[in-house]
Amino acid sequence: MGHREDLLEGAKRCLLDKGFLRTTARDVVKESGTNLASIGYHYGSKDALLVAAYVSLIEGMGDRFDPGWGAGGATSAAPGSLERFREVWGNVIRALPESRAVWLLTFELILQGDRLPEVRKLLIQAQEQGRSGIVPLFTGVPEDEVDPETVDTEGRFYQTLLQGLVVQWLFDPGSATDADRLTEGLRRVIEGAGKTT
Repeated sequence: MGHREDLLEGAKRCLLDKGFLRTTARDVVKESGTNLASIGYHYGSKDALLVAAYVSLIEGMGDRFDPGWGAGGATSAAPGSLERFREVWGNVIRALPESRAVWLLTFELILQGDRLPEVRKLLIQAQEQGRSGIVPLFTGVPEDEVDPETVDTEGRFYQTLLQGLVVQWLFDPGSATDADRLTEGLRRVIEGAGKTT
């Protein structure tokens, strides 16, 4: 690995251990075995490096949300179906215990956004990527083929559900919504919407 990758990996470890606000450039240098000048050269700033590390942590979690994860990579659930919806949310929920530190970091960043305007700008851009990346899990359409309107509507819908589910789970995993109840809720909403047209 080169300095760029070493910095990224060191920053990820620091974020999980100390959080965003408490991680210093010196912490990252110590953890990565690099030097302070490398941060500026490769990432421009410590905050830009930490945002890149955070995004990398989130992307790593996303693989576990994929339909068929834990089932040898195969799924029989049709894209767009309630069964696929249930399967994806089941995977998200199963991944939550091992990704707790990343979600706590997410909420640290949300709560500190006003104090970190440059970081906030970078994270807003990453949020768009998140919406784009979550849609294929449910639709089966490759991310590079998902149209902007779908990202802006369905992507926002799924992202909102994800954030709400994570809040519930972090607060009390025992009472948080499970995949079956979430799916049944959606089924009822769909059924009710069909009655009004």
